[in-house]
Amino acid sequence: MAFQRSSLVLASMLIASLASGEGARAAEPQVPVLWDAKERLPKPDLSALPRLRFLTTTDFPPFNFLDAAGKLSGFHIDLARAICAELGIVDKCQIQALPWAELEGALEKGEGEAIIAGIAATPQSRQTYAFSRSYLQFPARFIMPKGEALTEPLFAKLRGKRVGVISGSAHERMLRDYFNTVQVVTFDRPEDLYANLKAGKIDAAFGDGMRFAFWLGGSDAAGCCRFAGGPYLAPEYLGSGMAIAARSDDPALAAALDYALQEISLKGTFAEFYLRYFPVSFF
Repeated sequence: MAFQRSSLVLASMLIASLASGEGARAAEPQVPVLWDAKERLPKPDLSALPRLRFLTTTDFPPFNFLDAAGKLSGFHIDLARAICAELGIVDKCQIQALPWAELEGALEKGEGEAIIAGIAATPQSRQTYAFSRSYLQFPARFIMPKGEALTEPLFAKLRGKRVGVISGSAHERMLRDYFNTVQVVTFDRPEDLYANLKAGKIDAAFGDGMRFAFWLGGSDAAGCCRFAGGPYLAPEYLGSGMAIAARSDDPALAAALDYALQEISLKGTFAEFYLRYFPVSFF
């Protein structure tokens, strides 16, 4: 019964199922698609909008940062510009960087219309902001040594395996709840988790797919490992992902952002940005 229950839950969590045809497509980078092409959102009329000022920070690479020339760059910067182009208001758009602690106050004082800086859409933050729909989510993933990486379905194949995870994290709770046949090995630091995986002291690691992707593509991993199985999205553990925040009294702007974000996704522009900044896909 435990196997059946976990299999059903995990099947619902494994979205955009990369498990099907995984072997044939292993070499192809996967791009998350969070929009239903059959749902076409209405194009907003923003002719009365005097300006659209996006507020962000400079210390959240690869989303927003200063490049070698001191120019504001990153995934969020490209996305904001694409949104303005899609809405036909390029001449009304600005992007301003502030310290993280000043973002909320600047929005409240009317010094900007939207924050694109990774503010999590939670029940608490929804009392303060009107959010767009999520444009990027962060799945949990398994990583394993290259020669031993397993494919879906993973539940039975991982039985008895030693799986490392960061102690006290949402990923630990998720691992214990839905992969309850593994031997959970907890670590306080990611560096220790990675070192034990490389040394063969654990069979797999479970955690944030984006952080794993950066490690896999970096020099420290030295090509030792790869993703195993598919991405798992579980909002009850991992949150609903990234969204753009507008003032709570401006739901019309949030709806306009939804339209632009969907068009950017359907036209392939989002995929271009994603692969530019995340060459090792975490989906």
